[in-house]
Amino acid sequence: MLVRSTSPGAPPGFRVNETLDTIDVSGVRLSARRERRPVSFFNLLVVSVGVSADAFAVSLSQGVRVKTRVYRDALVVALTFGLFQAAMPLVGYLLGAQFSFLIAPVDHWIAFGLLALIGGKMLWEAFRAHPDAAPTGRIRPRELLLLGIATSIDALAVGISFAFLDVDIVPAVVLIGLITFAVSFIGVALGHRVGTRFQKPAEIGGGLVLIGIGTKILLEHLLA
Repeated sequence: MLVRSTSPGAPPGFRVNETLDTIDVSGVRLSARRERRPVSFFNLLVVSVGVSADAFAVSLSQGVRVKTRVYRDALVVALTFGLFQAAMPLVGYLLGAQFSFLIAPVDHWIAFGLLALIGGKMLWEAFRAHPDAAPTGRIRPRELLLLGIATSIDALAVGISFAFLDVDIVPAVVLIGLITFAVSFIGVALGHRVGTRFQKPAEIGGGLVLIGIGTKILLEHLLA
């Protein structure tokens, strides 16, 4: 129950709500503190799985390019994506709503551009390669960093929302990072199995997956 009290000596029309730290001036409420809603561990788990879905799909698409040292490359991809997915919510949480108006209008365009660029490059390489040519089997560090940024932009938005909720941010970002690490490692391993059997179709499919994820992110924001 909310308790409204009037401060001694307050002028007419000026009421102080001691419970919510809000001030009524001639009927206009000015809130000095937002109400925070607690977030359960289950909800955090659902959010963590949700934001890691794109990382899993991208890891799957990159796994088809891996021909040797599968587990080493899977570890590198998983660490990169896990760190980005953990860092972005923390950045968003620290920024809160102060700079969200600058990020929100362009975040989906950035994600779409990066994913479409790398996906298009994969398609070009798949169609350009000679059927008898030996695959390089490499995931380039620069591409990996760009993919890490592109797949973690949604996590940045999640972090901004955390700033308005009763969330212990450190366990939350650790959970997001660990789940992303696990699904990314599995994604690369599964992608490798597919890629070794169906090299060119798998690479084409991987490029289309990246473009599809970028398009999905763009449409979700434009149609929201």
